[in-house]
Amino acid sequence: WYQRRVRGATTGATDRNENTKTMDDVQGRQRFNADPKKGIESLISTRLLNDTPEDIAVFLYKGERLNKTKIGEYLGENKEPNLTVLRKFVELFAFQKMDIVTALRAFLGKFRLPGEAQKIDRMMEEFATVYCAANAGVYCKSDTCYVLAFSIIMLNTSLHNPSVKDKLTADQFVKMNNGINDGGDLPASLLTEAYNSIKKPAV
Repeated sequence: WYQRRVRGATTGATDRNENTKTMDDVQGRQRFNADPKKGIESLISTRLLNDTPEDIAVFLYKGERLNKTKIGEYLGENKEPNLTVLRKFVELFAFQKMDIVTALRAFLGKFRLPGEAQKIDRMMEEFATVYCAANAGVYCKSDTCYVLAFSIIMLNTSLHNPSVKDKLTADQFVKMNNGINDGGDLPASLLTEAYNSIKKPAV
């Protein structure tokens, strides 16, 4: 009788602990969707998230019940630990043997780009660094990948934003990227393929 009572009490305590963890998790994610910094701090304080850039990056990458706009807001901040988290976040992607449009789709599918140009710039720089490291020899240097990634985002806006009346043509897109490969040109076929890929579904 005594042992059954002890086991029952232990089970009840475990259930309460699990319920508390679930509530803390739900509240932490809700706080993140209102204020990313406070949400992260809440989850760390309740020991549901380790206070390391690697673990925070994985949390954002998984994105369970997280607002994608808020994920982008957090990743775009120009301060620590956000900058290191951004790098660790990008490194979670397996970009090997992906063309750049497919890689961008995978990357941007995890969050919404913030509106500020400086934040987008930092994100594209990290993307380019990691993408080029995963695809050595495709581009002369990461700067080429960075400029092309930015061009693709501009193209996406041109082709799919209803307020843009003069849409970029394939020829214009190729010409605007002349000389970006360390002074040389990328193959026109590569740029045309990127154009046609963006023209179908938006990034």
